[in-house]
Amino acid sequence: MNTSVRPYAVTDKAACLALFDSNVPRYFDASERPGFVTFLNEPGGDYFVIEQDGTICGCGGFSRAERGQACFTWGMVDNARHGSGLGRLLAEYRLRAIEASGVFEEAELFTTPQIAPFFAKFGFEKQGVEKDGFAPGMDKVQMIKKLKITQP
Repeated sequence: MNTSVRPYAVTDKAACLALFDSNVPRYFDASERPGFVTFLNEPGGDYFVIEQDGTICGCGGFSRAERGQACFTWGMVDNARHGSGLGRLLAEYRLRAIEASGVFEEAELFTTPQIAPFFAKFGFEKQGVEKDGFAPGMDKVQMIKKLKITQP
């Protein structure tokens, strides 16, 4: 299988929305879709898609957050491909891009309690939980990873 990660293009919008839809209601609430549509129209920061044999099967990126940290944005993999290693590929790709920029001291993300253990494997530590933070019955977990800054 030929798998690659490339920058998002607006022409990828429909495929990314299909990825979102494949993950409702288990990982996203349908009420979040309009926010994702708005994001895809004008993603802030860096946003990527994973292609496997010409099919978009994952997307995610990062942007600069209020405190100057890198913040993961809208990461997801086609629900039918969960457990295939694509989520790991996407997380590692984003972390490498963040670290390669040399400007961030930490990476932050917001996820659900069921996904938090996945990100803990990459060194993210839970900072807090907001009950119903994404939608009713869908708590929001804040996680942060301290980054190693290498000065040239």
